Amino acid sequence: MDSRVPMAAWWVCGFLPLLAVAAAAAAAEPPSESGHAPAPAPGPSAPGEGVTKWAVLVAGSSGYGNYRHQADVCHAYQILKKGGLKDENIVVFMYDDIANNPDNPRPGIVINHPKGKDVYAGVPKDYTGDQVTADNFYAVLLGNKTAVTGGSRKVINSKPNDHIFIYYTDHGAAGLLGMPNPPDVYADNFIEVLRQKHASKSYSKMIIYVEACESGSIFEGLLPQDHNIYVTTAANAVEDSWAAYCPKMEIPPPPEYCTCLGDAYSVSWMEDSETQDLKKESIKQQYEVVKARTAPRNESSIGSHVMEYGDKTFKEDMLFLYQGFDPAKSSIRNRPLPMPSLKGAINQRDADILFMWRKYEKLNAGSEEKQRALREVKETVLHRKHLDSSIDFIGKLVFGFDKGPSVLQAARGSGQPLVDDWDCLRTMVRVFESQCGSLTQYGTRHMRAFANICNNGVSEAEMKEASISACDGYDMGSWGSGTLWF
Repeated sequence: MDSRVPMAAWWVCGFLPLLAVAAAAAAAEPPSESGHAPAPAPGPSAPGEGVTKWAVLVAGSSGYGNYRHQADVCHAYQILKKGGLKDENIVVFMYDDIANNPDNPRPGIVINHPKGKDVYAGVPKDYTGDQVTADNFYAVLLGNKTAVTGGSRKVINSKPNDHIFIYYTDHGAAGLLGMPNPPDVYADNFIEVLRQKHASKSYSKMIIYVEACESGSIFEGLLPQDHNIYVTTAANAVEDSWAAYCPKMEIPPPPEYCTCLGDAYSVSWMEDSETQDLKKESIKQQYEVVKARTAPRNESSIGSHVMEYGDKTFKEDMLFLYQGFDPAKSSIRNRPLPMPSLKGAINQRDADILFMWRKYEKLNAGSEEKQRALREVKETVLHRKHLDSSIDFIGKLVFGFDKGPSVLQAARGSGQPLVDDWDCLRTMVRVFESQCGSLTQYGTRHMRAFANICNNGVSEAEMKEASISACDGYDMGSWGSGTLWF
């Protein structure tokens, strides 16, 4: 046994309660995976001539430790493809660095359930690597092919009668969705793109599913209710979302995997879609199913509150109008899915530490590779502690030692946006990173603190002075402000 193991355990234990079941679905055999003018109120939907179903699928992260996000997107593609959507109408964003990653025990294969089949084969690689950007995402949604950089140049060239389904899975934070290449997707920019899409009169109805921590904050107080856009999110505006099928959980991945295979909200909607006749299941019914399967139970803090936003007048629409219909499901009698256990689940922000630790455990004792993995865990935990302490200290410097923490953590009421000045929010993050190093996906848990700094009138100069005081002498090392967050 490596003599350093107890020391490593100390580093992790103080920070990460070690983790068991993410979103254990059923222990049974899983399903197979293979201008701003108000639009008219949507009427009853029926399949008809001239209605095209479009989809945009986004995995906003990179790295094998974030395996689950790309697995989620690949799985979603297979569901839509089986449902009859054409590749020309499905746009996929994924970094594409997990299927053939050296850490992948099944090269070229991606699974989204411990007993699941490969979901990677056949997935269009529309935008991969450095093409997975917020700007490309916006251009695709708006159907603006000339604004796209690289990739397949496929865009959502939808018409007034068409339906659009958007699924976004990644790390998130208050007011922000991650991208593997900066800048990230800020709520104000995303909502403005949706407003522009509505103004162009290029769709009839749109539904959006978002898997991310604090994902409700993207739409809270921002999304108009008269744009024929219905949204569900994995979490409300102030809580984390949760990973699924992680090592050492009740339903873990196969033993050779060191990473989580999916996310609780995401696998809940996809496993529901795969096991139901979508000509008989409504948007509302799926929302209720996913809400129940993802929610905390028995006074536990594990789990999240699935939320809905936007236009709720067409929730009775059948899901096949957006996700398509698999003829093989035509004889299915829709039945409730078993409730998963969330005991010991891991939140998204800690899933990368779990991956690093499991990888460390599997390496040969005494090897240089094992020592390198241990250093990575230590450095990551140290930088996390630095971020927490420096932001806390900045709050005390700016608002006083008594009031600082409460001001930074304050959450606005339901229906109010996170921040009044979104440009200020971006500026405060940039100032902090220039003095204190990259926030990383973990540090974005403090986005609400930066928003409250803006909401309380702190100037850029004051923020810079406080950041210098808090982080003076800190060696950023590999955590410089240019480090990718997600």
